[in-house]
Amino acid sequence: MKYTYLVIAALFILSACEKVDIADSSTNPNATQVVNKLSPFSDYWDQGTAEITTYELKQARYGEIHEGIANTIFVTEPFSKSKHVKLDNPNGNPSDNMHVLKLNFTRKFYTGVYPYSTMLSAFTPVNQNKNSKPLKVVFGAQEWCGQTFTQMNLDGNGYRMEEFSYFESEGDKRSKIKDAILEDELWNKLRIDPKSLPVGEFDAVPGLTFIRLAHHPATAVKANAKLTKGGKTSTYSIHYPSYKRTLTIEFESEFPHKIASWSEAGYSGFGSNRKELTTTATVKARKMIDYWSKHDLNDASLRVELGLE
Repeated sequence: MKYTYLVIAALFILSACEKVDIADSSTNPNATQVVNKLSPFSDYWDQGTAEITTYELKQARYGEIHEGIANTIFVTEPFSKSKHVKLDNPNGNPSDNMHVLKLNFTRKFYTGVYPYSTMLSAFTPVNQNKNSKPLKVVFGAQEWCGQTFTQMNLDGNGYRMEEFSYFESEGDKRSKIKDAILEDELWNKLRIDPKSLPVGEFDAVPGLTFIRLAHHPATAVKANAKLTKGGKTSTYSIHYPSYKRTLTIEFESEFPHKIASWSEAGYSGFGSNRKELTTTATVKARKMIDYWSKHDLNDASLRVELGLE
């Protein structure tokens, strides 16, 4: 009997140490095929769900503050290093499969009679020791004047950028950005490991949402940043002297470093309506959920739980 118990215990330990397939990508579009369940990071991020957070948004636009909603959707997924797209068959070519943390970041708000809708997507390698740069950053904006779209793909040490816009002076363009920090990668770095965040002075490309709303060129400018670790809450801030703009993110000091709030202080508006204002966002609701499977009418009640109604 004692021998039997020892065999069972050994089998249990071996099975616990195995890498396990947590989901089939044919039914879960965001599944990471194989993960090590002994890792705290994997225990949280690779459980086959996404972290969805809804924020009460007060967005500076046209020299005024407009109320709205912002959402961050963080989820891990298998990503192609060569094609920069989500892999349909992650096990088909393991050498091309990179484990990334994806952020989809949306904002919705009204200015007067017409609505704004923006979405940012960033794909950052989980293993920051081997590959620290995001493979891809995409931004799109829709409002009644028209649509804009920007895509940045990692190309060597820099980024290959394509910009499409209904404004003559802004699109369509193709350009190259030399080695620089992307503001839009900082959100994922913070969630993976705050110690990977850049501090001090460096060149950075401001967030594509800011660039779009302010009609600035997507180029690297001087920036300086600092990370302040508190008790339960820490703060990361990045300042752009040339734009007199500061992005500040407050997050939980302990893993998984959930973001509590963020703000953007700077100028808003054009001409005589230009003012110093601060965009703010504070948490309304947060939930881990496999949202891609919640598409039926009877799933609509989840919108209330997520603070979307």
